[in-house]
Amino acid sequence: MPDARYPLGPMPLVQSLTPAQRNEARRAVADLPAVLRAAVQDLTDAQLDTPYREGGWAVRQVVHHVADSHLNAFVRLKLALTEPNPTIKPYDEALWAQLPDTQLPVGVSLDLLGALHTRLSALLDSVTDWTRPWKHPATGQTWTVDSLLAMYAWHGQHHTAYITALRAQRGW
Repeated sequence: MPDARYPLGPMPLVQSLTPAQRNEARRAVADLPAVLRAAVQDLTDAQLDTPYREGGWAVRQVVHHVADSHLNAFVRLKLALTEPNPTIKPYDEALWAQLPDTQLPVGVSLDLLGALHTRLSALLDSVTDWTRPWKHPATGQTWTVDSLLAMYAWHGQHHTAYITALRAQRGW
């Protein structure tokens, strides 16, 4: 039985992408706001407040989490592009998912994600050095801009898959 926590498999941990992989990941990033919006379209508040799996977040929390996470990705990318090997700031996503703003209508985060991904895509279009490093303090490991792109392309698809799988399972 597949692990319900990872409907698309584990997050890719890569240092570099091929040009084709990079283009695919960039498309996934650009398309995410519309894809995520479609995944939650016409869900009722009760459906939005349904956890995608036992012990998991509600769909509403997932949507707000994606916006939170991708805001952090945008800042991390800007740091990687403007500082030599910056150490990024981690955050406790589980605690963020419990804050009161995660009870707002999902449209708030979907609109935010749309604007954010317009900027993120424009920034990605300008990247010339995909090997620029950044460091995560929890592991001490150094990653690249390619790594960041791969992680966040997967991240958006991963969380959208939670929602689409729940909709299919429940017949929504």
